[in-house]
Amino acid sequence: MDWIIELITGNSVAHAIFIYSFVIAIGMALGKIKIFGISLGSIFVLFVGLAVGHFGAVIDPNILKFIQEFGLILFIFSIGLQVGPSFFSSFKEGGLLLNGLALAIIGLNIVVALAIYYCTGDVKPNEIVGILSGSVTNTPGLGAAQQSLIETLGGEAARPLNESMSMGYAAAYPLGVVGIILSMILVKVIFKVNVESDSKAVEEDREQSLLKPHVVTYEVTNRLIYDCTVERMHGIIDRNFVISRIKKHATGEVIVPKADTKIEDHDLLRIVISVQDEEVFDAVIGHKVEMDWKMEQTPVVSRRIVVTNNAYSGKKIGQLRLPKGYGLNATRVNRAGVELLASANLSLQVGDRITVVGQLDDINRLASNLGNSVKRLNQPNMFMMFIGIFVGILIGSIPIAIPGMTVPMKLGLAGGPLIAAICLGRWGYKIKIVTYTSSSANLMLRELGMCLFLASVGLAAGGKFGVTVFTATGARWVLYGFIITFIPLMIVASLARGKFKMNYGTLMGLISGSTTDPPALAYANKTFNNDAPAVAYSTVYPLTMFMRVITAQILILVLA
Repeated sequence: MDWIIELITGNSVAHAIFIYSFVIAIGMALGKIKIFGISLGSIFVLFVGLAVGHFGAVIDPNILKFIQEFGLILFIFSIGLQVGPSFFSSFKEGGLLLNGLALAIIGLNIVVALAIYYCTGDVKPNEIVGILSGSVTNTPGLGAAQQSLIETLGGEAARPLNESMSMGYAAAYPLGVVGIILSMILVKVIFKVNVESDSKAVEEDREQSLLKPHVVTYEVTNRLIYDCTVERMHGIIDRNFVISRIKKHATGEVIVPKADTKIEDHDLLRIVISVQDEEVFDAVIGHKVEMDWKMEQTPVVSRRIVVTNNAYSGKKIGQLRLPKGYGLNATRVNRAGVELLASANLSLQVGDRITVVGQLDDINRLASNLGNSVKRLNQPNMFMMFIGIFVGILIGSIPIAIPGMTVPMKLGLAGGPLIAAICLGRWGYKIKIVTYTSSSANLMLRELGMCLFLASVGLAAGGKFGVTVFTATGARWVLYGFIITFIPLMIVASLARGKFKMNYGTLMGLISGSTTDPPALAYANKTFNNDAPAVAYSTVYPLTMFMRVITAQILILVLA
């Protein structure tokens, strides 16, 4: 039995992996338990790590440090890669207001934390940063702040400070989740929100503004466009549209039109347009007719092709020369579940699914060029991931001089990979780097990184957790965390609902996203009948995550 004792109490690599596996497995199992319909997920890995560390489990400091930092990199990089494509577009239109309110919440969180720090005098800089990160349930912010201390002070000097920071985080986290959800409930009560009415309003707005492709069949009755070519039609109607098929009135033949195909009287045109452009086409072409094109006896078929050939990443649909080169028309592009109109200026990305219309032989020829191999999409893109991490670490190591700070700031192992991943996700295709990652692979990478990081944080801080948190000091930390969470959320939520008349579903998504809190989003999705909370969450999440990481680093360097 000596080997079991050695495995449990030793200092080997096998011992470290054994302890990590136990902590993560038990933590994830407990994380599935729902309390009032809400599960905390992987955050339980932190609490199990604290418990195991408290009862004497010791990991070699070098192994623990490596696993913690590598886990943080994987976690941060996968988040950046996920939010990269939407990071900059999230500032447009309604996203500008949402992101502005999210920034207000972040700013108020910091103001309240600083007020507690300066007014009470009983909390240290590293502790208040840990409490702040825990109160807004933001693990990357904790990791970034800890990494900044390591970069500034060195590993040995930073270790005790990071341990107490982790304890502040763990103390504030549970009531932070409660405070976030409580703010949603109170806003609903104070403003007498009718959830069903708000949900219906979202659906009505969406129907009016949706930009998804819309298929209509027109009979040409406007004499002014008789004998016009398809190319000329695009000049007359200044809109994005695709004429996918034409049934010639004179012969009854169904054809795939080319640029020089002439449109004649009473031809039937199958056109893919945006819903809001329909009135324009009514006026220019003629009247709409009901027609089932599938019933037509014709060699023309419609197929969906998956772009998996890296050579076509970043190419515009117009550059494919589909009508002239293949005798085909592209009608729609499905990107990550979102239907887009296949306009000539739309740039393709690996993973896109493009719908084309034409003869089967021509479609097969295009498919062989574009790749059309779903199996290839499932292969992990390790080059992209590690070149991104490599560049991210370089970025994170650059010293940035900030006036008023005694030492230059570095983005570190959290901020650097985050920026690299965001840039790769947004512009990687322009430098011929394929950034497509399946949702399951990205989620696996993110959860693995988070579990390794949280287990490391718990094991490192567990030895002192009980004697610190379960005391009057720990009780104050819990209270401070709740104040940091609750006051800013109530101020901004009241402003959003009272002044800007924000829909309740969108407001819940704003609250969840500005605190990067999945349990709160789960509650919002359960409360609201559509995806408005998820849309708002994803709109503010990229900027919020970036700002939480950067502000945590700046705050610890300014206060320390």
